[in-house]
Amino acid sequence: MALVKEITGCSMVERSSFFSHQNRVQFSVNPVRFPLDKTRSRSSRLRKGVRTTRPAVVAAISEDLVKIVRSEKPVTFKVRAVLTVRNKSKEDFTETLFRKLDAFTDQIGRNVVLELYSNDIDPKTRAPKKSNEASIKDWSKKSNLKTERVNYTADILVDSEFGTPGAITISNKHQNEFFLETITIEGFACGPVHFPCNSWVQSTKDHPNPRIFFSNQPYLPDDTPLGIKFLREKELKILRGDGDGIRKLSDRIYDYDVYNDLGNPDRGNEYIRPSLGGDKIPYPRRCRTGRVPSDTDITAESRVEKPLPMYVPRDEQFEETKANAFSTGRLKAVLHNLLPSLVASISKKHDFKGFSQIDSLYSEGVLLKLGLQDDLLKKLPLPNLVTRLQESSQGGGLLKYDTPKILSKDKFAWIRDDEFARQALAGVNPVSIEKLTAFPPVSGLDVDKYGPQESALREEHIAGYLNGMTIQQAIDENKLFIIDYHDIYLPFLDRINALDGRKAYATRTIFYLNPSGTLMPIAIELSLPQALPGSESKQVVTPPVDATGNWMWQLAKAHVCSNDAGVHQLVHHWLRTHAAMEPFILAAHRQLSAMHPIYKLLDPHMRYTLEINGLARQNLINADGVIEQCFTPGRYCMEISAAAYKNWRFDSEGLPADLIRRGMAVPDPNEPHGLKLLIEDYPYASDGLLIWEAIQNWVKTYVNRYYPDSAHVCNDRELQAWYAESINVGHADLRHENWWPTLATADDLTSILTTIIWLASAQHAALNFGQYPYGGYVPNRPPLMRRLIPDENDPEYLSFHDDPQRYFLSALPSLLQSTKYMAVVDTLSTHSPDEEYIGERQQTSTWSGDAEIVEAFYGFSAEIQRIEKEIERRNKDTCLRNRCGAGVLPYELLVPSSEPGVTCRGVPNSVSI
Repeated sequence: MALVKEITGCSMVERSSFFSHQNRVQFSVNPVRFPLDKTRSRSSRLRKGVRTTRPAVVAAISEDLVKIVRSEKPVTFKVRAVLTVRNKSKEDFTETLFRKLDAFTDQIGRNVVLELYSNDIDPKTRAPKKSNEASIKDWSKKSNLKTERVNYTADILVDSEFGTPGAITISNKHQNEFFLETITIEGFACGPVHFPCNSWVQSTKDHPNPRIFFSNQPYLPDDTPLGIKFLREKELKILRGDGDGIRKLSDRIYDYDVYNDLGNPDRGNEYIRPSLGGDKIPYPRRCRTGRVPSDTDITAESRVEKPLPMYVPRDEQFEETKANAFSTGRLKAVLHNLLPSLVASISKKHDFKGFSQIDSLYSEGVLLKLGLQDDLLKKLPLPNLVTRLQESSQGGGLLKYDTPKILSKDKFAWIRDDEFARQALAGVNPVSIEKLTAFPPVSGLDVDKYGPQESALREEHIAGYLNGMTIQQAIDENKLFIIDYHDIYLPFLDRINALDGRKAYATRTIFYLNPSGTLMPIAIELSLPQALPGSESKQVVTPPVDATGNWMWQLAKAHVCSNDAGVHQLVHHWLRTHAAMEPFILAAHRQLSAMHPIYKLLDPHMRYTLEINGLARQNLINADGVIEQCFTPGRYCMEISAAAYKNWRFDSEGLPADLIRRGMAVPDPNEPHGLKLLIEDYPYASDGLLIWEAIQNWVKTYVNRYYPDSAHVCNDRELQAWYAESINVGHADLRHENWWPTLATADDLTSILTTIIWLASAQHAALNFGQYPYGGYVPNRPPLMRRLIPDENDPEYLSFHDDPQRYFLSALPSLLQSTKYMAVVDTLSTHSPDEEYIGERQQTSTWSGDAEIVEAFYGFSAEIQRIEKEIERRNKDTCLRNRCGAGVLPYELLVPSSEPGVTCRGVPNSVSI
């Protein structure tokens, strides 16, 4: 054996493919003395565009020597495990105490124990091959390190016939959990073996079973190596749970339930809300928590109120950086609301006195805006924390709102009709506008239930704006577009308008496409339920020709924006990108093994979604939560969302299908994306198609790598179980619809996955991160309205006529409603410092053991960077007037990258806020 060392060198023997387990070469000398190969850094193992290969044998070995070597019995040797653990930057007292206790008990045997599993089974026993147990040997010594990450090591004994490791189990006998990022096993002939973990490892006192982690090598179920097949099935069984019991915060169980936790009947009748999900009110399913029923209604789950945490599986909870950023945002929201609440409770003057008062929220801050001098502030019952935060921030910055982007280039842009129309194409809700196909517009509501709903729009309302064309010509030439909220609001208007301080219409807005490519609003229809036979329930407002008409027009536009804000938040944002995605995520964790290639593809696009959805059920969409308080529908908000779900179709959620459904594009094989946009300068659509195609090409490359034919798709039981469960359980109320795409071919799978990734990344970004930049200035986008437009016979008409500005401001949200809304959308529009953007992912080089796929991902990343440059170029093109011009905001919501904070740009991988 010494001769072998002299000829080949130790590291060469270890790493040579000639001496790999596949060739069953066994050495008579114990390789424990071999130095571990540290010559290659992690980054050098796999660089962009370079596939990993085993080094060739460079030493010649005689046949006699090989015979000698092969005649020896298997022997044991050591391999080294390097565990990368992420430290917490802040610990509470209990965690610090347990950390010190763990450091002590680690030395007496209560430590972290590892066991390595081979891909092979023992040919004699037919049982999986596994190593001896090994303990981390330097935990105690490194327990006080304050670095962000700490590498711990363990030496594991295996025999020379062990083969390639495929899984590792870990038992944490400490008191504290720890966050394990990766494990790397060094010392095998095949080279380093990587185990991406990114998971909390709980103490065995909470979860006795060892944790299971798999190497980064992807396997379809039927290709799973025999040695780890049982572990694959065992891990999935653990994640599914048994559907019973109350979930603990440390659990990792994914299961389904209906939305029966939004109300709180134990607090009184005004907090009762219907359960969403089921035959009565169809809705997607959410993550089950197993909490006990409320005391007064057995069908309603009991509430967990803030600051107590809602259950989501442990690995779905925000990581520390994200949690800190979110908590800071929530604290800012509390502070922003606290002072206005105090003043509102003292003063009856809840309305803004003028536009300058709204402006002062950004320039002077809440304290000065409310006239609270330092002496008064000290007398108020504010916690010391508020005072400290004010002192530590520059000029009380935590109590001052950032200037919304809508005011950054033209303070008065929001008043203009062209900006009102431009935001339908390039604002925070660019997905409601449709091509007008019939005039007057036709309602789809049940005539027996809601009466005849003939539109009040007539030819004389719009004919003067069509440049000499007839209405039919304008429709045929794609010149007329509509935003139609009639049918979604009208069934709820009687109940909404009966609420205190809430007034709404069901609106329709007609737009004309100018030759310059910009839109112009030419008519707004405002509808109310018909009170009495013969009474007027609909009115049409057109662009003004005098001062009174101007204020009427501004109020009509404000009501349209209020309708738009509600549909945007409750339907396009919450329902389509948050709630509808949750079933696919739950099913992925329950049915797809972590080693499944499709799980690896979807993994970054599921990050934090269950947690943010749980927080939404706790604070945002719950009874008397922020959404109900800040949006016109009030307590009926989630019922409007559920009404929209009846028309939700997964097959129309992809960008091309959605554009075609709305009539905003037509199929055209001669166009770059196979579509021709009816409005060429439609920033959301034109930028979105670039990202859609990049995602589609990446997914197609990925899918074709593992599914060369339809048989592989149909026979993949995990894949089929994931898709079937997403539909039949997660979207159970729509499971019988015939529009669900089939999953029988690689193209089917590519289409389904592209849609999911699009919704989780670009679609959510386009709908979310502009909320404060556009909605932070409430007159631009009021989330609720408190007054209808008066006619000359109304008692309010005189006050409107005498002081229209005051009437306008009194119709907008109050001071308290405005500041609360602004604070919340500020938090929701904020990128966390640990955000992962499209084209990025953790452990970029080692997330997959398939070098060809890693190389393809680098190509996808490069394409995303190219798209970013193209969007920046478009934003400087003066021919594109919906994104470039004097006072016009560039369209950056689909620019892939961003800095932390409120930036009005950046496309994270997942629905993470």
